[in-house]
Amino acid sequence: MILTTSELIAMLQHEVRVLLHLAGKVEPSMLGYRPTPKQRSTLELLQYMAIMGPTQLTVIEHGVFDRPTLSATWSPAEADAKKMSFDQALTAIGQQSDEYARRLGGWTDRDFRKEVDMFGRKSSRGLLVITLVLNGHAAYRTQLFLYLKACGREELSTMNLWAGADTPAKA
Repeated sequence: MILTTSELIAMLQHEVRVLLHLAGKVEPSMLGYRPTPKQRSTLELLQYMAIMGPTQLTVIEHGVFDRPTLSATWSPAEADAKKMSFDQALTAIGQQSDEYARRLGGWTDRDFRKEVDMFGRKSSRGLLVITLVLNGHAAYRTQLFLYLKACGREELSTMNLWAGADTPAKA
């Protein structure tokens, strides 16, 4: 693998940290915001993020990407997520940092290279962790950032989105 296991885990932990930073900018009045009627609300997005990475990782670990297996894995996780309050979703997201380290920390290069058939297309488990889990985090944190901006959080900048930090005040 091009990345070391510790680099991949650190990247995933960074994603969790940035997501929690952005979620800390959500005000109660923003939880119901949705850009269009069929898009997730802010709360629904965070509920989804509470399960997205770990659930994707479970599917990748099992290596079976067919409709019955995906439904058996995703349906219970989604049902649990939909019951989460804002605080519960943030707690679940916060736990992902240690979870990624625990679950991926023992993987060998061979584990990352193991081929998985995803709907008739072969990919390595490592590639799927990057494309589904890591990229999923980046995409959905960007969506949360845009929701926050649409709700009036004009002070947020690329520092918030990429570094998970507020822009330092000018001296």
